[in-house]
Amino acid sequence: MEDANQTGMMIHFHFRPFSKLPEVQMLIFVAFLIMYLVSVSGNISILLLIWTHRSLHTPMYFFLANLAALETCYSSTIAPMTLASTLSMGRTLISLAGCGAQMFFFIFLGSADCILLAVMAYDSSKEIGMFYCDVLPVMRLACADTRVHEATLFVVSVAVLTLPFLLITLSYVFIVAAILKMRSAEGRRKAFSTCSSHMTVVLLQYGGTSLIYLCPSSSYSPERGQVVSVVYTFVTPMLNPLIYSMRSRDLKDALKRAVVRFLSS
Repeated sequence: MEDANQTGMMIHFHFRPFSKLPEVQMLIFVAFLIMYLVSVSGNISILLLIWTHRSLHTPMYFFLANLAALETCYSSTIAPMTLASTLSMGRTLISLAGCGAQMFFFIFLGSADCILLAVMAYDSSKEIGMFYCDVLPVMRLACADTRVHEATLFVVSVAVLTLPFLLITLSYVFIVAAILKMRSAEGRRKAFSTCSSHMTVVLLQYGGTSLIYLCPSSSYSPERGQVVSVVYTFVTPMLNPLIYSMRSRDLKDALKRAVVRFLSS
């Protein structure tokens, strides 16, 4: 793998490939590309449906539209560079400024994503041991002592991850209590089915990020980080349109009407 170029004060990084075998890298590229396309097309479709149908202009769908927009931007912060790096076997370079920008948008959009879910209920090494610019892998490249930065990251992670997750858990306690009071067995089954789908995404999102940001930095493993990060950078943005939106009868009816209008035009 080529070393990163350094011209004057311009520092560039390259990302560690998942495998040294081109065939494996190509399979990973295809899998990531499919997940990214499904995620973007699904979220944009949800956003457009809610935007164009007045019957969906309610508080619940307002949050769903914001979630879809967030997920589109969130996955687009990571996926294009990841796809390029995967296809080039890790030879795609990113500048120091570009790396910082990716970290900023990843943290900002990821934090906003977690909060929105709660509202809804450097030495000679230039290789980043991840497929995007994440805080921990980049900090490990610094020559200085980063213990203060790691402590700050932990405190911020607790605030962004733990508190919203506790609020979500509390809301589900009340939801489950209300479901158990329902007299209809069919109604309870449908309600539990919907709740279990929602909780699956919540657990994937918060569980994956907690394994990375709430564990001691001494136990951080780049290999484990790569695998876990795929869950909350590719998988959950792809699942959110299906679980949070497409299970809604109003949204499915709006989608059917939009398809019928498109085919008849």
